[in-house]
Amino acid sequence: MKKLAAAAIGLAISAGVAQAGGIFRSSQSVGILFEQGRYAELSFGIVSPDLSGSVGGGALLSGDMAGDYTSLGFAYKMNIGDNMDLAFIVESPVGANVAYPIGTGYPLQGTTAKINSLSYTGLLRYRMSNNMSIYGGLRIQQVNGRASLPFLGGYTLNTGQETDLGYVVGVAYEKPEIALRVALTYNSEITHDFDQVTEFGAPSADFSTTIPQSLQLEFQSGVAPDTLVFGAIRWEDWTSYDISPVTYVGITGSPLSSYSEDIINYSIGIGRRFSDELSGAISLGYVPANDQVTGNLSPADGSISLGLAAIYKRDNVKVTFGVRYVRLGDATTTIGAQFTDNHALGAGVKIGYSF
Repeated sequence: MKKLAAAAIGLAISAGVAQAGGIFRSSQSVGILFEQGRYAELSFGIVSPDLSGSVGGGALLSGDMAGDYTSLGFAYKMNIGDNMDLAFIVESPVGANVAYPIGTGYPLQGTTAKINSLSYTGLLRYRMSNNMSIYGGLRIQQVNGRASLPFLGGYTLNTGQETDLGYVVGVAYEKPEIALRVALTYNSEITHDFDQVTEFGAPSADFSTTIPQSLQLEFQSGVAPDTLVFGAIRWEDWTSYDISPVTYVGITGSPLSSYSEDIINYSIGIGRRFSDELSGAISLGYVPANDQVTGNLSPADGSISLGLAAIYKRDNVKVTFGVRYVRLGDATTTIGAQFTDNHALGAGVKIGYSF
């Protein structure tokens, strides 16, 4: 059952398409802390969104405005004595890749926006004698971005790379004989103060952006021999987030990007071990729509997703293959565009090694 537990939970991060909302591309899971012994894993994912809409009753089509992207991740875990574990995680927690095609006649044609990130998280876990454990650590996060808006007089924005610090704290309860684990994790917000900013190609005033705090409850439990249920609920404080470059706000009177509501993500799944070497899992994800007008750089409201994974384990090596289909919620943007019947497809592989 322990082998199945570790493999099935891996589905949540192996299938490429993050369940998180906003610009999050990672669930920021701390699952590696619960691997047995010394363990390392490398993950790769690719996501292909199909996101398009129209204005004027369908007269002007936007074309597919969300570009494909890839992600890489690395994590390492080791024991320290009898009661402590140390983990180190490298990932790209947030991102954006917007590119409205040229030649469509759509008001935002030629608009591009990109956010890049990289984070390094160090975690310590202390295991107590009553099946409880506490954990926490620090996260160093790097972010930079750029945007080009031809419809706004050729407006451009470029920021330097900013590196700032946040923290992670959590508590977990386990009952190994039935593969039960419940973990509650808090990720602090991280504020980036961009002091190398250009707008219209000229130096501009500083501005700040806050990557939201989140609270995540993850759970798993055996329900029958070789069968496990698992899931998560995650709250993200997106009302604290906006990108408000000084010149852009002076021209338009509004942020370049912001969210009017917080986001809650739900996921649930079931895993099954078919043999000592092969396991499989299926999961469902749901992000409720908030029925608010969305920004033009993020024209989707909520989502429903289906994920599948196959896990192959041989000796000390574990390989997880995953795919996820996401049905993106219909949205109306600030220019009155209607974005309907959109989706995204992700695929990923994760290779883990115990030693």
